[in-house]
Amino acid sequence: MASIQKRGSTYQYTISRMVNGKPKPIRKGGFRTKKEAKIAASEIEAQLQKGIIPHLKPVPIDEYFDNWVKLYKSNLSITTQLHYEYTSNAIKAHFGSKALQEIKRHDYQLFLNEFGSNKSKETVEKLNAHIRACVKDAVEEQIIHHDFTRKAVITWTTPNKKPTEKHLNFIESKILFKRILGELNRNKGLNYSLLLLGLTSGMRFAEMVGLTRRDFNFSDKTITINKTWGYMKRNPKGFGPTKNEQSNRIIKMDSLTMDHFKSLFDSSPSNPYDLVFYSPNSKYKVISNTAANKLLKKILIALEIDPITMHGLRHTHASVLLYKKVSIYYVSERLGHSDIDTTLKEYTHVIKELREEDEIGTVSTFEKMVV
Repeated sequence: MASIQKRGSTYQYTISRMVNGKPKPIRKGGFRTKKEAKIAASEIEAQLQKGIIPHLKPVPIDEYFDNWVKLYKSNLSITTQLHYEYTSNAIKAHFGSKALQEIKRHDYQLFLNEFGSNKSKETVEKLNAHIRACVKDAVEEQIIHHDFTRKAVITWTTPNKKPTEKHLNFIESKILFKRILGELNRNKGLNYSLLLLGLTSGMRFAEMVGLTRRDFNFSDKTITINKTWGYMKRNPKGFGPTKNEQSNRIIKMDSLTMDHFKSLFDSSPSNPYDLVFYSPNSKYKVISNTAANKLLKKILIALEIDPITMHGLRHTHASVLLYKKVSIYYVSERLGHSDIDTTLKEYTHVIKELREEDEIGTVSTFEKMVV
């Protein structure tokens, strides 16, 4: 049974207990009334009866989140780590060093509403996913006993970029493919080789510029993807890890692409890093994302196709495969997505269109059976 004492103008509770045969009472003060102290003491006693050890020391949310990222997210790619840093800054801007134990669902919902007032749905969802995973671990560690992110409502105001704006359709990609091959046959520069690989492999830009010659297996027509290269100011120059564990993969390639790179390797000199897209005069020693995007834009405008970015080539690659009825599980694996849900979410628009085709195909199948 807890005892309540008045200390100055506030009240304190004391709960007697024994730990390893020694008295180790639990005390907490600062309550405005005796009733508040009794209610708080009752909650702690209820936890003790359930075998839950109360975590009374305040744990600042900003400190816990940063330590959690260091412990569980240290092996992620630098770009992904920067996303977590962005979330950390948002936490600090709103909550400061407020204790995890003091944050309620209402507080967290207000935070999401404020954050989403000038953000896209995708940005708010990413931040919420980071914090929710962290809070779940805090519950697991019994630092807090309720997940204040549970049933939180995502709010946003800025629309995401439409998926249809991110990639080329099948006809457009076919036109681009032919143009790139034509330019390569005229011995155009290494930048065209990068565009070719972006379209036919679906790799992330950092994965492509991180490729070395030994990653190409011309006998099996495969490319091994197990590293990236820092190519931006916020990323340190040099080799780095892939985005996630699933991003380490070996992908099968078409003969046209592999034949081109075999010829390229045979006719070009080696370099200190053995990089495929080595550019000695570039700040980061590889072809820059800006230069690649400029070339891609120039080509597409000349072809009278709405421009996309290098990342759009990745979306184009995936969309083309899905349109050709390649299994979405294989596409997810080929892209190096962390799970199938990422692929389903990213290419909902394509899947919806294919579903409409499947419905027509299903109906016609049974109609033709009686013909």
